[in-house]
Amino acid sequence: MREAFISQQLARPAFKYSHLVKAGPHYYCSGLLAQDRQSGALVGEGVGEQTQKILENLQVLMREFNLGFEHLCIARVFTPHMERFGEINAAWESLFNTLSAPPPARTSMGVSALPLGAKVEIEFTFYKED
Repeated sequence: MREAFISQQLARPAFKYSHLVKAGPHYYCSGLLAQDRQSGALVGEGVGEQTQKILENLQVLMREFNLGFEHLCIARVFTPHMERFGEINAAWESLFNTLSAPPPARTSMGVSALPLGAKVEIEFTFYKED
């Protein structure tokens, strides 16, 4: 069975997609941008700032749907700024170095552009048995 969810805590999707889809014990999170949760406007000037906002929004989504970092399996990072990837890593490590759960697997891809002119987009996959 497949269930689709729209977050009540994040900005509403501008197009026809779900924030989160549950298929059995797998949860697939659409790519997150550094968006203000109320207005949907892109926030953060730099790659690191945008990564930090994405990780903040991720935690909001996780709380809303009762997911924890122990359920996080993989993150896929997309950026047109591979030369600034150290800033992404710094924001990433500032969160994951504080957690007792092991970090997820991660894939990073250089892309030519992202929606809204974002500098970073990250999608996440979770595994949680009910």
